Amino acid sequence: MYKVADIFCGAGGLSYGFSTHPYFELIWANDIDQDAILSYQANHKETQTILCDIAQLHCHNLPCVPIDILLGGPPCQSYSTLGKRKMDEKANLFKEYLRILDLVKPKIFIFENVVGLMSMQKGQLFQRICNAFKERGYILEHAILNALDYGVPQMRERVILVGVLKSFKQKFHFPKPIKTHFSLKDALGDLPPIQSGENGDALGYLKNADNVFLEFVRNSKELSEHSSPKNNEKLIKIMQTLKDGQSKDDLPESLRPKSGYINTYAKMWWEKPAPTITRNFSTPSSSRCIHPRDSRALSIREGARLQSFPDNYKFYGSGSAKRLQIGNAVPPLLSAALAHAVFDFLRGKNV
Repeated sequence: MYKVADIFCGAGGLSYGFSTHPYFELIWANDIDQDAILSYQANHKETQTILCDIAQLHCHNLPCVPIDILLGGPPCQSYSTLGKRKMDEKANLFKEYLRILDLVKPKIFIFENVVGLMSMQKGQLFQRICNAFKERGYILEHAILNALDYGVPQMRERVILVGVLKSFKQKFHFPKPIKTHFSLKDALGDLPPIQSGENGDALGYLKNADNVFLEFVRNSKELSEHSSPKNNEKLIKIMQTLKDGQSKDDLPESLRPKSGYINTYAKMWWEKPAPTITRNFSTPSSSRCIHPRDSRALSIREGARLQSFPDNYKFYGSGSAKRLQIGNAVPPLLSAALAHAVFDFLRGKNV
């Protein structure tokens, strides 16, 4: 069994593929967010969770178990801010990441982050990050992976950087994309229709799982978290007026909001994959998140589905806390693909 640890673990999306793989064992996970840690505990019961600022992680509060694989990347938001103070905070988080790497000395690490990280400071920031890893004896491979190519019904690109110790002779290869892509209809078509302000949990599923994606997520007998936020009459009228793929600019003047970016007050496409899911997937004024058939914001269950979380995955906290955990997560199906690639590498089959 290869031993795994996860820092900045959130609700456990990146851990998922390793926790379900028979040859990996999740030893410990750390996050500063209490709700995220509660969610992680509920879904990874055998793993020791450590609720604290990463700066407080030291030998005395970590399990005395050698770690083979370290997962995690500093939160996306820390790389998306401008201004000196924020950039300093970001630098400190990365320094803490390096400190934990030095402390744990894993054979392999997986560092996940937003694609924009590669172009910040004209690419110099990403180069400094890579150099810091190389100085510690790691050979690096990086790629921009789209979760869509690994069974997730969502366009979601992230940069994945994998470091392996120089003692390994073989090269790490990223998982090969699958040919099948899933649409919103494929992912959500079995959920009962609900309107703004309604809860559909008691209605249950509409049909049996009829595709590979639904077979994966449908591991719960009862439907949960399928309720839509209550909106005002004008927003409901806006959502009902829009057609698939349309946004506020397609609305008549009398309904068109005076503020908001192009992909706000926007309806999703029923026959296409979802756009990137963020913490705002229930807020039409902040993202493209209007259900194309029910003309309402997405439910927490739908947001979790579009991230490929199974239906029995539990999230703790307020509605906004749950949406934050879901929107920030690495999709479990992408994690599963990475776990298989790491296992193949460790067994010398990664060609």
